[in-house]
Amino acid sequence: MKKLLILLAAMTIICTSPAFASAATSMVQGGGTGTFGADLDGDGNVDGSQFGMGVAIQGSGAARGHFLCLMAGRSQILGLSLMSVEGRVTEGVLNADGSATFAGVGSVNLGNGQTFRAVPFRVTAWPGGPGVGMMQLTVIGAFDGVPGDTNIGNGNYDLPNETVATGRIAIG
Repeated sequence: MKKLLILLAAMTIICTSPAFASAATSMVQGGGTGTFGADLDGDGNVDGSQFGMGVAIQGSGAARGHFLCLMAGRSQILGLSLMSVEGRVTEGVLNADGSATFAGVGSVNLGNGQTFRAVPFRVTAWPGGPGVGMMQLTVIGAFDGVPGDTNIGNGNYDLPNETVATGRIAIG
């Protein structure tokens, strides 16, 4: 959790720096814990993650920022003591429903000695605090059909919507 707080502070400083923020159309910021409201991997526990995002989206679709989704400690999933998706955001868009979708390339760490690098990801985030805010993470081109995948056969790992349990997601 300490690493997550440090990451959030650094993302906020970078994304709100005058050199970039003046050209930004919208900021997507947030952090906390989330819940899928279901047992995705059949281990008897409701799954969720810790997350952090700090993204500045320009009107052109370019974006700058960082995203982290960490399932560790309190939120073991797929029999792994650690699973994380972390990466740099390079593109984004504001959606008509008030959400934002952003994408980039990062690493997926399975905590068992396996780390995959240069893995594309996409996140859609909806603003709000506990019980209202949500995010949906897709790891592109990998892990299709792994437990929790909501769209088996498309080549991606599409997690279901995750609702904010603690913390907040802000878009503006």
